[in-house]
Amino acid sequence: MPPRKAPTARQRRVGAELRKMREHAGLALGEAATLLGTDRTTISNTESGRFGVSGERVRQWATHYACPDTHYVDALAAMTEERIHGWWEDYRNDLSSGVLDLAELEHHAVALRAVQIMHMPGLLQSEDYARAVFEEAVPPLEPAALRRRLSHRLRRRDVLDRVTPPSCTFLIHEAALRMEFGGRAVARTQREYLLKQMDRDNVEVRIIPFGAGFPNAGSSTLYAYGPVPQLDTVQTDIPTGPTFLDAETRLSNYRAVLDRTQERSLSPAKSADFIRQIAKQA
Repeated sequence: MPPRKAPTARQRRVGAELRKMREHAGLALGEAATLLGTDRTTISNTESGRFGVSGERVRQWATHYACPDTHYVDALAAMTEERIHGWWEDYRNDLSSGVLDLAELEHHAVALRAVQIMHMPGLLQSEDYARAVFEEAVPPLEPAALRRRLSHRLRRRDVLDRVTPPSCTFLIHEAALRMEFGGRAVARTQREYLLKQMDRDNVEVRIIPFGAGFPNAGSSTLYAYGPVPQLDTVQTDIPTGPTFLDAETRLSNYRAVLDRTQERSLSPAKSADFIRQIAKQA
């Protein structure tokens, strides 16, 4: 099969997990090639995501690598068998691959936990608020590009309306509540929209007041839970776009950071009261 020109983050992740599996088995590329009856190039391209792989082959390789975790192997095989054309592919020619990978990550996650410092989480943004955030982009977006970014941002929210939506916990700093993207009226409408989203059974919002302190200050983080812990993913925002992390040590560290952040946050009920209090002051 011809190699993929630009594998998605999810496709690269499948390959990376196969590489981890091989390395945990203590096999070099050449040894694995002999064991599997293939060549080093095929294994290398598969592990980089440039070659696709079937669920059957994932199970075959896992057997040869003596991987003992059947739940992990089943989940990894299932990742290869989901041949969907996600809605985000409609934006492939307009938006960066990182933005599209984020939508795909949210689509497949069984649960999400996000931390935001300066603005509302993307999944909880009203249309006017999202537009105001994009209008702050540097360099400024052309009108057509802004419309496509806004359209994509709003479609991401559909994940909350699925028959079986992910369970979501959003940790929002007080600074994000008080920032007035688009002006006072837009900010007020956004707070009202946020309160409505908190009525969803699958959405929990917790506010971190200024006085609570903040671990890992200066970054926004999304932790997407996979079907098994080994397939969790962390997404962080940097000026050049989304970054995706899946090394076991980093996953563990980010879980610890999120646990500490959540411990300092207000309960959902107190968070709703806090939002209403700020709304009255605005």
